Amino acid sequence: MKTVHSAAGPAADIVVAGHICLDVIPDIRGEHGGLGQLLVPGKLVDVGSATLSTGGAVSNTGLALHRLGFPVRLMGKAGDDPFGGLILQLLREHGEGMADGMIVSPGESSSYSLVISPPGVDRIFLHHTGTNDTFAAADVEPEALRGARLFHFGYPPLMRKMYEHGGEELERMLAAVKSQGLTVSLDLARPDPDSDAGKADWRAILSRALPSVDVFLPSFEEILYMLRPDTYRELAGRHGTTELLPFANGELLGALAGELLGMGVAIAGLKLGAYGFYLRTTADAQRLRTMGACAPEPGLIESWRERELLVPCFRVEAAGTTGAGDSSIAGFLGGLAKGLAPERTLIAAAGVGACCVERSDATSGVRGWDDTQERIAAGWERSGERLPLDGWDCDNERGLWEKKAGNVR
Repeated sequence: MKTVHSAAGPAADIVVAGHICLDVIPDIRGEHGGLGQLLVPGKLVDVGSATLSTGGAVSNTGLALHRLGFPVRLMGKAGDDPFGGLILQLLREHGEGMADGMIVSPGESSSYSLVISPPGVDRIFLHHTGTNDTFAAADVEPEALRGARLFHFGYPPLMRKMYEHGGEELERMLAAVKSQGLTVSLDLARPDPDSDAGKADWRAILSRALPSVDVFLPSFEEILYMLRPDTYRELAGRHGTTELLPFANGELLGALAGELLGMGVAIAGLKLGAYGFYLRTTADAQRLRTMGACAPEPGLIESWRERELLVPCFRVEAAGTTGAGDSSIAGFLGGLAKGLAPERTLIAAAGVGACCVERSDATSGVRGWDDTQERIAAGWERSGERLPLDGWDCDNERGLWEKKAGNVR
């Protein structure tokens, strides 16, 4: 059926498109005897009220950018069902016009997640991808990009049209946006290995898509799974977990990022959770110049060229990690949109992500841009979490680690 675009609304500097869903989070407290006793067939379990919130890259990154103070347009897809109505309503509660860029698809079911989070047990997500599966290149109409300088797309592994047929729809969409002069940014999600997305040839998909991507910002575990599945499985089997960040090191980060640069991106950033944010950039100055409307200014090209940096996290009392990676992306894109040098851009990403985890939800911890910068400038203490970085130098004044040209890799 034909999709319906909301009113275009005022021009936005940044468009955040991709996956969005409704999160339904029942309050499960008290003694339930563990998960095995909680999920017994036929048993009635007394729980508290449910929290309803939007989730996904469009909501998490987009609303974080909004809270930072950037003019942003959210471009997700919902059905005309009650869940779709709730998604639009919740977005509007964040500010006038926040739902104006949303796409409503008549007759389709909206995406939702039922989040089961009993005390002392890792969360379980029951997820329906819904209208995210039908998001297509044609949904990104040129008029919706009017006035924008940067386009960020998130979670294609949770959007069927984006990964089926070898990723041809993702390639078509990103190439079309890039042709309009915007800077293109891409983020991923780690799919269920047993799902169709988990079985897709992601190396082939990324090889098609990344020539149109200027800034690629996956997590370490996502890109390890997609580029080196054998290494991913070997590490997971050896250590008995799929949470593999503690087993990363500078050499592996550099090798993965090098592959991404070879596939065509100008800037490769890897989110490292509690270990910070890693960045590697192209040695090709011309590639940096062709990054679109948010390309570094001529005087900053050399500062962005052939850099390999890692910023540790800031020290916080964490209330929850929901949305932390998406918020750190918002900080990075904000620095890029403001024309900052790579060091300040990376530090901004770490700062926004750290603010996020001080609240249990995905976005309410994010502060305004100036407030965040003031907190950083005031000497915000860094976390003690470190990865092995043999041959790297530490800039103690800025709290950054750098792999200098000529150091042993």
